[in-house]
Amino acid sequence: MTRSALPRVLHFVTGGFTGGATQVAVKLVTAAGERGDAEALLVVRRKRHTDSRRIDELRARGLPIAEVPGWSHIATVLALVRLCRQFRPDVLIAHGFSEHLWGRYAGLLAGVPHLVHVEHNTRERYTRWRLAQARWLADRTARIVGCSEGVRLRLLELGFPPERVMAIDNGINLAPFATEGTRPIAERDPAILMVARFARQKDHATLLRAVALLRERGRRPPVYLAGGGRDNHKRAVETLARQLGIDDQVHCLGVVRDIPQRLGNTRIAVLSTLYEGMPLALIEGMAAGCAVVGSRVPGVQEIIDHGVNGLLAEPRDAASLAAALEELLHDDALAAKLGAEARRQAFAHYDLARMAEEYSAMVAQIMR
Repeated sequence: MTRSALPRVLHFVTGGFTGGATQVAVKLVTAAGERGDAEALLVVRRKRHTDSRRIDELRARGLPIAEVPGWSHIATVLALVRLCRQFRPDVLIAHGFSEHLWGRYAGLLAGVPHLVHVEHNTRERYTRWRLAQARWLADRTARIVGCSEGVRLRLLELGFPPERVMAIDNGINLAPFATEGTRPIAERDPAILMVARFARQKDHATLLRAVALLRERGRRPPVYLAGGGRDNHKRAVETLARQLGIDDQVHCLGVVRDIPQRLGNTRIAVLSTLYEGMPLALIEGMAAGCAVVGSRVPGVQEIIDHGVNGLLAEPRDAASLAAALEELLHDDALAAKLGAEARRQAFAHYDLARMAEEYSAMVAQIMR
């Protein structure tokens, strides 16, 4: 069989399906198929909570996808080595921590010509030993990509080689928001929607405490929490809502598939996170024309210009978040102005096609 002249690109990522890294990898493999500029394969590392239905859905859509075991790092690496020898990628792109370690080890063992490390957060669980491994691998890696400028700067702080470090901002599929973001703010449900997996990083607790402060001031907006994640974190959120006396306002939706429609009918999109890379959920809120509120942390600060396209609140500060939410609930004109500018900037800067083009250009450059 004649090998295609197109570059062969393998994207390796966690199989959790609740984080941004997996979403970005899926979108890049999908875009490669649609654009016809690469033969791409998505390889996911199976976790205990990996939803097989998501993998089946992607296969049904025609997405090239394979799995490797995640019960041990050695098993992951050896299975990925076998896949690399079968697929013979020109470039292996390893997304996220700690997959970028195991993916690149497999790529080296399989003789993949070019390795790429993509960092999706400004704060990862680097121990001394894992950071030493990442630095050793960096000398054998063609590019180290941060999913935002904040992540790029963090990579430099960690001591990765500046000549190989770059930023490619995340992007989203804007098509579903072409009509969903057109409803005027004043006509939307005066509610708060947070789209985020249930995890310590996302800090749902500060949002709930802010909502409790609003209740003391006579404001009782409905609060919708959409996302998967770990059951113990979700139970902790539900328990805290009861303890704060706001459980009649708070609705845990789980994983939902109509996020553009929900955002398009909601006044405020919030992300009370402790750290981020570049949050896709917040960009979606912007594209839907919501009044957006995020934590003043790297990754979020790159996309929210306080008072221009949204509001920033101090992380872990319920009073700061409550003040921002109350301002947007009270002031129709401000909420409308911020929402309109957020939508304009989302469509101008955060298109999936732009992200895919930048990854494609990077692949072409390192293969010269």
